[in-house]
Amino acid sequence: MHNIIFILAILVLTSGLFIMITSDNYIRKIIGLSVFQASVLIFYIALGKVNAGVVPIDICQGAQQCAHNFSSPLPHVLMLTAIVVGFATMAVGFALIVQIKKEYGTISEQEIAEKIWDRDGVK
Repeated sequence: MHNIIFILAILVLTSGLFIMITSDNYIRKIIGLSVFQASVLIFYIALGKVNAGVVPIDICQGAQQCAHNFSSPLPHVLMLTAIVVGFATMAVGFALIVQIKKEYGTISEQEIAEKIWDRDGVK
């Protein structure tokens, strides 16, 4: 089952990378970046899963030896933090896109490059 999840993470990663590389629109690039981030989250959460693992809550009574496999909550907590950081990064990216739209009147990378080249006299 883990292999299917890893393959899914690779497919999502490549689709996000494809969107970022091939898109000319800055909003699509930010969306591609968030898809790329989602693949990393899927990958790390899948790594944190232990087969037949239980939640590490005190299920053993007293001082007796406990024979359970425990799943570590650390990868899940770290990915929750990564989600918050990714959301903040996406918000900053959208704010920058708004400023780019005000300055150049477009959010197309090619049109902005042409305006800069025409303004600087470089061709």
